Amino acid sequence: MLQSSVVTVTPPPDVRRRSVGQYAAWAAVLLIVGLSFQGSEVNLGSLADGFGNSFRYIFGDPTRPKSGFFPPDFSRFGIYLTQMLLTIKMAVLGTVGAVILSLPLGFLAAANTTPSPVVYQLTRRLLDLLRGLNEFVLALIFVAAVGLGPFPGILALVFHTTGILGKLFAEGIEDIDEGQVEAVKATGAHPLQVLGRGVWPQIVPHVLSMTMYRFESNVRAATVLGLVGAGGIGFYITEAIRGFDTRAASAILIIILVSVFLIDFLSARLRARLQ
Repeated sequence: MLQSSVVTVTPPPDVRRRSVGQYAAWAAVLLIVGLSFQGSEVNLGSLADGFGNSFRYIFGDPTRPKSGFFPPDFSRFGIYLTQMLLTIKMAVLGTVGAVILSLPLGFLAAANTTPSPVVYQLTRRLLDLLRGLNEFVLALIFVAAVGLGPFPGILALVFHTTGILGKLFAEGIEDIDEGQVEAVKATGAHPLQVLGRGVWPQIVPHVLSMTMYRFESNVRAATVLGLVGAGGIGFYITEAIRGFDTRAASAILIIILVSVFLIDFLSARLRARLQ
């Protein structure tokens, strides 16, 4: 008579430790989310109760003629379009300037290409500082330094985007195939040649993809920098909202949205061709 036996499989210690660590990580995430509700005044009931007010604000109050955002007022379409193009130019210059600064910083902030741990830490902290300062804060600083206009907005985009792209480029450099780098070194190449022939060809797609992504983000950021006097279409949004000219504000928002949609579409097509 055959006897059935139960085989008990005990996971290796490292697998058990990994499972415990995963459960602990998820518990920590849930705890942080739960604690985040404290003091944040999240109230879905008030949102539902106030939805009607938002609807009347956007589409108008029947008791108040010509209130609301519709129909949009395109009587100053030429001015709005010119300012939108200026906003896009700000994003272009801000992104290009940031790429020029962030590429060398990215090499210094990557563990496998930095000349020393001290340089690595100093560059990482510099990127943290630039990334931590919001475009609005930087725009206010540069408006005080150089005055009103698009130039302080461009400077704000350059420095903030440098902090972001520098970190992203450094992470891309750290993920390269070291075998190709060692092959270039084996030929007796100069350190700059190693970077140019062993590292750079591997990170070009990553650099182009991240640059296009940040350009899209900078267009959206530049549209509101005018709120603090840093040029572009944001100034006209402020002017329209403060003057309760909601139909002009609606026209400006439509122009911004269409521009952002077109840029996102063209950027996606360009990234697909570059990959």
